[in-house]
Amino acid sequence: MTEDELRMHLLPELFNAAVRAGAAIMEVYRHSDDYAVGYRDDRTPVTAADRAAHRAIKEALGRTRIPILSEEGRAMRCEERCNWELFWLVDPLDGTLEFLKGNNEFTVNIALMENNRCRGAAIYVPYFGRMYYAGRGEGAWVCEGIAPDASADYTYGRIVAAGRRLPSQTKARDVLRVAVSRSHRTPETDAHIEALRRRVGAVEVVEQGSSYKFCMLAEGVADYYVRTSDTCEWDTAAGELILAEAGGSTRSLADGAALRYNKEDLRNPWFVCRSRDCGV
Repeated sequence: MTEDELRMHLLPELFNAAVRAGAAIMEVYRHSDDYAVGYRDDRTPVTAADRAAHRAIKEALGRTRIPILSEEGRAMRCEERCNWELFWLVDPLDGTLEFLKGNNEFTVNIALMENNRCRGAAIYVPYFGRMYYAGRGEGAWVCEGIAPDASADYTYGRIVAAGRRLPSQTKARDVLRVAVSRSHRTPETDAHIEALRRRVGAVEVVEQGSSYKFCMLAEGVADYYVRTSDTCEWDTAAGELILAEAGGSTRSLADGAALRYNKEDLRNPWFVCRSRDCGV
């Protein structure tokens, strides 16, 4: 795939799919008495909004004829997907627990994977109308005022005109701002933060749900993110590229290795992220 193909054709497809999924989520969010909550095999919750967002993305991206690996799609064995050169890696509603709590901290994650590396990415925060997107080697951007819209049809030119380059904050802080999961914080996370305090002094902990933590680091409003509980590849692929294109990094906590994608087991190792200007 050429850079022009990604920018001119697939960026609008990616962008519009995320906005349409956001509209499906917000339609359910407004009716809290009818979330139709169920549970997956791993006992994590799934709602009508997860399913509606998946349908919206599948419909929007189906015309690209690129296969979709989604948290809410059918289970696919490694043998079926291991030779995919190009595929969409999707979490239609990241932060389902935050959705159920009504705290607005949920996102739509869509990553375009090429040879098991993220090539293009979008994270949409529908409640706040914020779209973060990136292309490998092309930078990371944020668009404000992108309202959920079930018939979103943004053109390439309109997307580019609305974008602001990341990071937007670059001034070093006296206090290290550490992002952690609001609903999946563990004793290992707290121990890691205490070790940071011993190294750098003052640490400010910022709790946040969903992949929005990657976006906070990409913007420069947080410096460091540590995750010591279960995540899957669709939780991280889009955020990792957006952060990387803003100058940051994501590495395995155990050995500093890069995260790998389209593995037989789609779960990630524990990991740590750093913003561009993080000195730790």
